Amino acid sequence: MGFECISRTHVGLRRKVNEDSVMVRTDHGLWAVADGMGGHEAGDVASRKVAEALAQLPDGRDLDELTDSAVSALVDVNADLIHLARADHKARTIGSTVVGLAIRDGQYRCFWAGDSRAYRIRDNRIEQLSRDHSLIQGLIDAGMLSVEESKDHPDSNVITRAVGAAETLDVEVSAGDALPGDLFLLASDGLTKLVDDFELAEVISSWPPGEAADTLIDAVLARGAPDNVSLIITRVT
Repeated sequence: MGFECISRTHVGLRRKVNEDSVMVRTDHGLWAVADGMGGHEAGDVASRKVAEALAQLPDGRDLDELTDSAVSALVDVNADLIHLARADHKARTIGSTVVGLAIRDGQYRCFWAGDSRAYRIRDNRIEQLSRDHSLIQGLIDAGMLSVEESKDHPDSNVITRAVGAAETLDVEVSAGDALPGDLFLLASDGLTKLVDDFELAEVISSWPPGEAADTLIDAVLARGAPDNVSLIITRVT
């Protein structure tokens, strides 16, 4: 099993600093996108620490061991960020969302905390592999808000989990199969808030990964790019 992978990250049109980080280890079947929490200090530091910790994971493990190691690494980063935030005795949060993907032997594991997302596109059909840890998603799940009503909700940026946001980090994991021809997308919310699932599937299914990534970045910029935007597209070969 092989992979073709492309990644992109862009500061967008309104932010001065890119607080997103991407981590690509295609030779080991491991990828991640981290999004420093907007509105908090040192979001770029937090996302970089997440990406660096995952990049340093040792190879040679089976898929579940690799996933467990990734989760453990994120828990360690969570503790480091909590300590860093308290170092100068100021009440602040240094945090980052994260979504990661590991693929081996025809199986994938997706792990995440926050609202950065993972998708699989198969036969031109898109499936979201992650589920947002956000206030809005909680309201949708409780039947208190429709998906349509959520699009312009004033609390759309409120997340309920992130690395560095609380003493205890609960990383969610999903699993499934990965077949030749499958396309996987990891993205920060700078992409998914401006490009809907139908358009994501259409673009990624219609173009080689590099052209698809450039097309999606161009679409976000054309729509004002209020946030940093990052994505990784991986094709299983």
